[in-house]
Amino acid sequence: MRPELHRPVAGALDDATLPSGIGPFTLTYVTEVKKRRRGTSKISSKHQITIPAEALRSAGLEIGDRLVARSDGAGRVILEREHDVVAELAGALTGVYHQDELDELRSEWD
Repeated sequence: MRPELHRPVAGALDDATLPSGIGPFTLTYVTEVKKRRRGTSKISSKHQITIPAEALRSAGLEIGDRLVARSDGAGRVILEREHDVVAELAGALTGVYHQDELDELRSEWD
């Protein structure tokens, strides 16, 4: 480790005040804090990103939602919830046919 990151603290506990078997303490100081803007993400080597939780909440997206990504010009990607056409249309024709009408039509195919 770099020596400038580890310095004894003035007034730190000395050996006389420490329980037996514990050596002197050294606190770690980081000379420069990594600057990061809130709500930003970095593209990984696998082309993955982490979407900030606040952005997901405000967009109404939930865990397990499938998203479609499309480009909207240089430096801009739009993510939209995938529309499941089958789920949207399932049950749309309920009540259109009589109870056995489809079975009768299918029996004509044989």
